[in-house]
Amino acid sequence: MFLSVFDIFKIGIGPSSSHTMGPMTASVNFLDRLSSGEEGAFEPNSVNHISVSLHGSLAFTGKGHASDRAVMLGLLGFRPDNVDADLAEQKLTELKSCCRLETAACGSVRFDPDCDLAFDYGPALPHHANGMKLFAHDGQGELLLSETYYSIGGGFVVTEAELIAAEKAPDADLHDEKEAIGYPYPFGSAAEMLQMGKASGLTIAEMKRANEESVLGREALNQRLDAVWSVMDTCISRGLSQDGVLPGGLSVKRRARAIHKRLVDQSGSNSQQPHAINDWLSVYAMAVNEENAAGGQVVTSPTNGAAGVVPAVIRYYRDHCIDTSSKGIGDFLLTAAAIGGLIKHNASISGAECGCQAEVGSASAMAAAGLCAALGGNNEQIENAAEIALEHHLGMTCDPVRGLVQVPCIERNGMGAIKAVSAASLALHGDGAHFMPLDNCIETMRQTGQDMRDKYKETSLGGLAVNLPEC
Repeated sequence: MFLSVFDIFKIGIGPSSSHTMGPMTASVNFLDRLSSGEEGAFEPNSVNHISVSLHGSLAFTGKGHASDRAVMLGLLGFRPDNVDADLAEQKLTELKSCCRLETAACGSVRFDPDCDLAFDYGPALPHHANGMKLFAHDGQGELLLSETYYSIGGGFVVTEAELIAAEKAPDADLHDEKEAIGYPYPFGSAAEMLQMGKASGLTIAEMKRANEESVLGREALNQRLDAVWSVMDTCISRGLSQDGVLPGGLSVKRRARAIHKRLVDQSGSNSQQPHAINDWLSVYAMAVNEENAAGGQVVTSPTNGAAGVVPAVIRYYRDHCIDTSSKGIGDFLLTAAAIGGLIKHNASISGAECGCQAEVGSASAMAAAGLCAALGGNNEQIENAAEIALEHHLGMTCDPVRGLVQVPCIERNGMGAIKAVSAASLALHGDGAHFMPLDNCIETMRQTGQDMRDKYKETSLGGLAVNLPEC
């Protein structure tokens, strides 16, 4: 299998890759289908009315995740990686006022956000927790086209037909995975990755780079890696500069700026405790996830809910470690993506499928592997670092309060970053030999997710989401 670095690290907007970026992409894809007129089944200009229904986790936590806003942005033609925030707000305001979509293929189409976007709190659709349906009607109300989409994590979207085909053929491609043929190092497991590394004498980052360059070329790959890190780094800096209360109704205050100021003031003084480095890691991660909660631009790492872990550990590497380099950052991203791809391929990165172990747990494993690589670890130590980090997130539930990616998500990213650094450090103190292989840990995560009750998988029906302070 081959999952690109840029399947794992996608530039988009908050607060959720599966609940925001996914529905936005599905809406854009539906418009694309309408523009073709289903190969002559109807004329695109005969479309008069569009409606949408959200199901399962998209319904139960859709308001908190801004899924309704994402659907409208998608129907307005915005894609997750090209949202102009000011223009988007202007277009949303116009839509809510006139209840019309101006589409390239279908012309002016009726869409009333209050009536045509439904949250269906009944049983989830049969094939995945994150389901949505889109409908197109003509002027007489006749159905011209309907499609069911599933948002399967990390911003990936598939149709119902694609998901059914995958259920019938377990090896089917759902995550933009390319055929292994033609890629020099198409490892599909950690064991294969280590075996290929030993046979070739290459590091994980070098093998991942060779795979990517076979498609993109060196210059384009480097430019795209630089762009990913630039967005991550900018997101941290932006989060550290902002004050105020996050949207959504929980009245959660941004804390990253104030914490960062105290850390800067204490830096170099005798009043700073040795464990302050954990505070630096946490504040970097919190800055990203406060931006994510506010709907800002982030990078899926591998998801929006876990978007702070990898950037925080890279910033820690750059600003706090010795003998760092831009090459180290590139190796970090390539190695982290390799680990994220293995988890995505063999288990899940979706909180709605496997709980937060699949999101922050995966992110922590990616960051641990990336840091270990950047600090000179060998392939066996890197695999060990990823396993340690993932192992100690097993069983973590996804239970966001009111469906908002705020409590416990913001702090949870900080804890994931701290665990990642600890895991990398432990692995570097060893020789790479360890008891539990990463592949077995990934399979355990998958099995644990299957056994986990749905109320603990991004539905906000259990856990912290229902054990709230009494007012």
